[in-house]
Amino acid sequence: MPNRLPSRDVAIIGLGWTGSILAEQLTAEGLDVVAIERGPWRDTPTDFNVNTMPDELRYRIQHELFLRPAQQSLTFRNTLGQEALPVRTWGAFMLPNGVGGGGTHWNAEMWRFLPSDFVLRTHLTQRYGAAFLPADMTIQDWGITYDELEPFYDRFEYLCGTSGTAGNVAGRILPGGNPFEGARSRPYPLPAMKQGYGHALFADAARNLGYHPFPQPSGNLSAPYTNPLGVQMGPCSYCGFCEWFGCANYSKASPQTTILPTLALRKNFEARTLCEVTRINLDRTGRRATGVTYVDTSGQEWEQPADLVLLCGFQLFNVQLLLLSGIGTPYDPVANTGVIGRNFTHQTTSAAIGFFDKAKYNFNPFMSAGAIGMCIDEFNGDNFDHGPLGFVGGGYMGQVQTNGRPIETTPVPPGTPLWGHGWKQAIRDNYLSTIFSGAGVHGSFYSYRDIYIDLDPTWKDRFGRPLPRITIDLKPNELRMSAYLTDKYAEIIRAMGARQVVSQPRKGPYSMSAYQTSHLCGGAIMGTDPRTSALNKYLQSWDVPNLFVMGATAFPQNAGYNPTTTIGALTYWAAHAIRSTYLKDPGPLVRA
Repeated sequence: MPNRLPSRDVAIIGLGWTGSILAEQLTAEGLDVVAIERGPWRDTPTDFNVNTMPDELRYRIQHELFLRPAQQSLTFRNTLGQEALPVRTWGAFMLPNGVGGGGTHWNAEMWRFLPSDFVLRTHLTQRYGAAFLPADMTIQDWGITYDELEPFYDRFEYLCGTSGTAGNVAGRILPGGNPFEGARSRPYPLPAMKQGYGHALFADAARNLGYHPFPQPSGNLSAPYTNPLGVQMGPCSYCGFCEWFGCANYSKASPQTTILPTLALRKNFEARTLCEVTRINLDRTGRRATGVTYVDTSGQEWEQPADLVLLCGFQLFNVQLLLLSGIGTPYDPVANTGVIGRNFTHQTTSAAIGFFDKAKYNFNPFMSAGAIGMCIDEFNGDNFDHGPLGFVGGGYMGQVQTNGRPIETTPVPPGTPLWGHGWKQAIRDNYLSTIFSGAGVHGSFYSYRDIYIDLDPTWKDRFGRPLPRITIDLKPNELRMSAYLTDKYAEIIRAMGARQVVSQPRKGPYSMSAYQTSHLCGGAIMGTDPRTSALNKYLQSWDVPNLFVMGATAFPQNAGYNPTTTIGALTYWAAHAIRSTYLKDPGPLVRA
């Protein structure tokens, strides 16, 4: 039997971006909050020392900051007819572990979704007709609009000290910014980052082709900044150690650099690390969460009662915990019923590598940052006419060469030997004069009836619980989209003056071996109908009103941007609803 602890006002599962924001907001409201985190405590001075953090072998190759498959894994298959097998080594995506979650090791790309992304099915149906969409595509409107979310986008951007150039302030299009973005209430808090030679060359080439390049909005700070919580941050040093790494300079937005220094001082907040929540407990009616059960490092089981439970883990494990706890109806792709596990998506990334004359070009790729680059948005969302193209969706593209780290940065032209003197010579000849990015194109990934998450019937975790099973493949719509966007991107690289361009559109089937992004979405999505969504517009469970589920878990599909800024905005949106409405009258915020 678990040891029962004294009750708390709020139990938070996971202490990444969403858990940290909610803990700060609700402790400010005077509530007694406990956050339970599976991984270790991580903070800048003790874990991200400036002398040891830039260690590519330790953090990029050996995955120091990430979950170990021995702790928790998943099973994978492409189609319903295949047998799913356990993933033994992370490849296609990385799973975070520890305080800060994915916000510790991300690149800090700060994108707002387009207004049309939030009403996607309605928008596409009205423009192209329902028959234009693939029959098995299950995209949905979110139940919330861009205009509703805009103040909370603003709040997250100012928490992070975002660096950027606004393109649309209160409906007025401004030069140098993204003319396709939704209207924002005010400019970014900091000016855009300085751009390297390759980034500037891309912008010139894109402009000459008739596009509108703009600096990538960045959570790498271009100047010193003090955020609204009073936390001080420093300017980026362009070291190129962002993704996969913590930031030693206090210059990359993360929970460690924006929230935790304030939150840790509050007496009504407690963080319990190295503790894994194994289920959300329900009362006899199944309509109210009574708290959580978790296991500590000694194997001791504990019950933490709470009046309000906030599920703030990584997307995949949020879905697993809902299924294990019996909350919501599991999704059945054959019957097309149920909601937990439905509308699982990833991201469709691609690239083109440009090899330039080494006597004329030196791009110094090691002088970089996680979210540096010049981008265009002409081929994102529905910013272009899809009618003649036979697909929907799109993405941003740009020269976003974020690092030149020596182990993984070995671009060589086709035909180069795979090892030996010829390979080494090719690296020497091309390292400084190559434009490369693992994901110069970040494409959308729309949802489908047979792409989903459930519990594996065979494989178990170390607690004897079924592993989450993902069934996922790349559909013809996403492959056509990737081919079209990658060709457009390669055209810009050629216009920069490359002597050779190697185009790398995404190919099927979906593979677990090659890294794409860690932007997994869906599985317990928000919406207006409990028959097709697990959460209402405030990310509150339709079935258990004192349970809110955060993060990209709630996305009905993934747009052509990285998801973190939208995750942050949705978290502030939900926090506002909890503080202003739910706490005054606990219960459903939306009547089904």
